[in-house]
Amino acid sequence: MPSARPTLPWLETSDPLPPPSQAWGVGSAAPGLLAAGGDLSVPRLLQAYSQGCFPWFSAGQPILWWSTDPRMVLQPAQFRLHRSLRKTLQKFKQQPGCEIRFDSAFERVITHCAGAYRPGQEGTWIVDAMIEAYLDLHRAGHAHSVETWVDGELVGGLYAVSIGAAVYGESMFALRSDASKIALAALVAWSLAQQVPLIDCQQNTPHLASMGAAEMPRSAFLSHLQHHCGLPERDWQFHPVYWKQLLKPSSPT
Repeated sequence: MPSARPTLPWLETSDPLPPPSQAWGVGSAAPGLLAAGGDLSVPRLLQAYSQGCFPWFSAGQPILWWSTDPRMVLQPAQFRLHRSLRKTLQKFKQQPGCEIRFDSAFERVITHCAGAYRPGQEGTWIVDAMIEAYLDLHRAGHAHSVETWVDGELVGGLYAVSIGAAVYGESMFALRSDASKIALAALVAWSLAQQVPLIDCQQNTPHLASMGAAEMPRSAFLSHLQHHCGLPERDWQFHPVYWKQLLKPSSPT
């Protein structure tokens, strides 16, 4: 006899999210799905991220909340800096007009991410309501953009959520070759300097795995959050000296 379809809690605005352990499991129609409804207010988003949950839905759907198990994470110390990207970063670092900026164009970054083409994906989950919600989170000091600039032009970047020393990568875009990879490398270099031990990547993709990300049991990820969300907020500024540790000589890959 087939197993019964799990129920999905519907949240009113004042309802808290269910515990992550109640998310749909492997073998269900949507592994990791936790709840629907609620709102995208700053307090709601902070509550969600601090307990390992995130919103992800498409146009025409209600707000859907997820807590995947296992969780894809990137430990900055395990970042796989391939030889070609190392050369690209060294050239970028030395070339006049090339710079990394944080938080100078957050709205442009998230808008570009919403419009980025992704093979096999129709539309975007970064719908207008999500853009407005993360703009509010940015104004509250908990969402940040990492930007790749060349000769005064924004050519790539990513945005992330932060609570204390917990960092959650969200989405990337590139208008030039390797521009998003440069932004990700900058986030890794910043994380090493700021003693951020883990960047949440949410779900497994071959691209992330190729750069050193790996799966972590949700229970271990939640333990990480329990400690790191309560630490002081990190300084979201990028200094060129941060490249030094990332680009130190190592065995080529």
